[in-house]
Amino acid sequence: MLGAVLATILFAFSAVSGARVAKLMGGTEANFWRLSLATLFLAALAHAFGAGLAGNGFYIFILSGCVGFGLGDVSLFQAYPRLGSRLTILIVHCLAAPFAGLVEWLWLGTTLSAAQMLCGAVILVGVAVALAPAHASQEARRQFGIGIFFAVLGAIGQGGGVVLSRKAYELCRLAEQPMDGITAAYQRILGGVIISGLALLVVKRQFLIAGAGDSQSKSPSTGKPTAVEGKPPAPSTAEKWRKSGKWIVFNALAGPTLGVSCYQWALKTTPSAVVLPIVALSPLVVMPFARWLEQERPSRRSTIGAVIAVAGAVALALAK
Repeated sequence: MLGAVLATILFAFSAVSGARVAKLMGGTEANFWRLSLATLFLAALAHAFGAGLAGNGFYIFILSGCVGFGLGDVSLFQAYPRLGSRLTILIVHCLAAPFAGLVEWLWLGTTLSAAQMLCGAVILVGVAVALAPAHASQEARRQFGIGIFFAVLGAIGQGGGVVLSRKAYELCRLAEQPMDGITAAYQRILGGVIISGLALLVVKRQFLIAGAGDSQSKSPSTGKPTAVEGKPPAPSTAEKWRKSGKWIVFNALAGPTLGVSCYQWALKTTPSAVVLPIVALSPLVVMPFARWLEQERPSRRSTIGAVIAVAGAVALALAK
């Protein structure tokens, strides 16, 4: 029970700090550095106290990380600056569960009961209600739509990663190889950091190509970035780290390191029917933190939708 509660709080801190660092550094770059730091933390723990790179499920865990940490978190950090931590974590946490159930049904043959399908419908209704705030400008509506797209993509990545992890655990069980949560998290994040690194290279390459054709991007006398078309120059890497370095370290510890470890600890010592409903409360736990750090005041309709969606996620976990 303690592990589930700690995981829920840590996931909430990870969401809010992730939204903050995504705005300061940029989503793709922030995600890469947080996963890189978390990889170092988890590597030290897994090689010291776990199985390291051993296990029959190693390559499936890598693939799970490519889908979950890679596709899921790359999309997550694109949604954060557009939707904020509250709506992003609501979409990802609540939609990942029914998507994972659908994939399990199609791939692993896990049947869905009528109660589970009803809970999935309740989740969709709640998310739809929460995502109906009005926006004054067309640009705001466009950014909001892009944010929803990336959040849904993040939910697909998270759900797909969970299903692949279950497959990897099954391979280890059949081979009678014990697999602890820290080792599984370490092997998964290796795939995630590869995908996030490739995404960062693509973004940097596009930025360099765009900057190469801009004769005003640097001053001819000093060689330093200058304002272009009335916009301030892009901050340097050192400036980004000065502003967001502590948030990246905090996010790496709170989310993929300690949060995932507490989650796995909870699943090892407590029935999943107890753990999953607690962790499903993360979108509600995020709300006070988002109001504190982001000064975001959710509307009544958005709050009601969040409560409906989380209730559906809790019921879905209990229905399993």
